[in-house]
Amino acid sequence: MTINPTDTVRELAVAMPDATRVFEKLGIDYCCGGNRTLEDACRVADIPVEEAVRSLEGARLTGATEPPPTDWRQESLTALATHIVDEHHQFTRHELSRLDRLLKKVCAVHGGNHPELLRLREIFERLNDELTTHMLKEEQVLFPWVAKMEDAVNAGLPVPPPFFKTVRNPVRMMMSEHDLAGGMLVEMRLVTGDYNVPPDGCFSYHTLYQALAALEADLHEHIHLENNILFPRAVELEGSAEPGRQSAATGECEHHCFSH
Repeated sequence: MTINPTDTVRELAVAMPDATRVFEKLGIDYCCGGNRTLEDACRVADIPVEEAVRSLEGARLTGATEPPPTDWRQESLTALATHIVDEHHQFTRHELSRLDRLLKKVCAVHGGNHPELLRLREIFERLNDELTTHMLKEEQVLFPWVAKMEDAVNAGLPVPPPFFKTVRNPVRMMMSEHDLAGGMLVEMRLVTGDYNVPPDGCFSYHTLYQALAALEADLHEHIHLENNILFPRAVELEGSAEPGRQSAATGECEHHCFSH
């Protein structure tokens, strides 16, 4: 495909899976901010759009010589949801638990000289609570329903109406929570000065900041797969199964069914 500055970041990330690595390196938001054009996203990230285009072209040429990554637009929604749970939810849970212990340790040793660590811990604890609840809602309600809907459509059977009226309602709520989590990631990076360890930082301090940066990168990929691929496809599938039903129900039951 031709890379055009007027293409949205979402369009590029979906069509070119290798593009997410480029966006991560350049600091371009491709998950929650995926609706921006590449030109606008570069302006927000304060980088020349020409640099982004060159990097994307380079990634495309490099990727042509390597085994292609999974194109999740072509896989089943059930397979994609399973991948998200197995690869991203499990990683997130493990890292949140590990980082909680590590952050408390670093705060106990360095918090007196570096009060930004105490602010970091406050933000991290909110992120931990938010993501833990968020992933449970996806695993216990949204993802099973999407799989059930897909099975019914593939079998040519009617899709029974869900208690949340239309899949658009939980999708909207999940995307709103993604925005909230994304904002916390930005706060954490600002508080830590882009995860720069101070000169007196110990090995645990370095480990903490490296792990937080890795968690951020994984969450970006995780949210991208949901916001830009899984959720739009689920909404489209529901629309094709029962045209018009979701539009009549949109807005009902959203906060009641998916509030904390």
